[in-house]
Amino acid sequence: MADPVIVFGSINMDLVARVPRLPTPGETLLGQNFSTVPGGKGANQAVAIARLGIPTIMIGRVGGDQFGEELLNELKAAKIQTKDVLVDTSVSSGVALIAVDDRSENQIIVIAGVNGNVNEIDVARLIPHLSSATALLLQLEIPIATVKLAAQAAKKADVTVILDPAPAAEIPADLYPLIDIITPNSVEAEQLVGFPIDSPSLTSEAASILQKRGVKTVIIKLGAKGGFCATPEEAFFFPAFEVEAIDTVAAGDAFNGGLAAALAEGYSIREAVTWGAATGALSTTRLGAQSSLPDREQVMKMVRRDEG
Repeated sequence: MADPVIVFGSINMDLVARVPRLPTPGETLLGQNFSTVPGGKGANQAVAIARLGIPTIMIGRVGGDQFGEELLNELKAAKIQTKDVLVDTSVSSGVALIAVDDRSENQIIVIAGVNGNVNEIDVARLIPHLSSATALLLQLEIPIATVKLAAQAAKKADVTVILDPAPAAEIPADLYPLIDIITPNSVEAEQLVGFPIDSPSLTSEAASILQKRGVKTVIIKLGAKGGFCATPEEAFFFPAFEVEAIDTVAAGDAFNGGLAAALAEGYSIREAVTWGAATGALSTTRLGAQSSLPDREQVMKMVRRDEG
């Protein structure tokens, strides 16, 4: 059994509308259906890891409302340790408003709710778990000052820090050296480096810039084009798995879950990005966020198909 992975971050309820196409500003569209789905980048990544059979600890906050109760129950059902998920009654649970069109593209608006309250108190609850953890996963749906405190604590404990810089935001210069692996998608990477990433050479240049800022390993997720990975020792592109995508919500979170799960089991970075790509691809074949995340058998079948 692998040592646990800790996910420190957001827990949201996703309010998902299916639409024929994404609306333009000022336009009203008739949607096709509506659903409420547990989400939040932190919770999604935790569920992705747990479904791959890795012991998972979630640290964050939910509101003292109906959504909060449902979100906590979903995490427990996924066999995630939740004793350090705080029920915060001062504000609502986090919510994401998501529109998904017939091409599986999406638009997302996130209301932070209690996720905006995550602070040094939550970091204090994180620290005791670090002594036995293999990795700490972070995202940017909680205050970036808190992300930095958590990364500092993990660094002190010699725990691998994996940052998903989403939603895109400016990252303080002194946070980069605390990051072992950063996993932006192409849009997020463009915003971090300040130029379009529309060719292999520019993708490589973007990764190099992030490494010069202090990150050890950069993985740029390129969707259907696969991705690019630059470590201190090597740099390589990796392909995407071909699937019939119907919903790309949580695909990036699924990738991070697969990546972290493989690393927790001692796989190489090349093998880990393959796990990530397989987990992300499979998640696009189902609707929703956590409801779309595959189990270990499904991921391993796809990975073996790739190896064959």
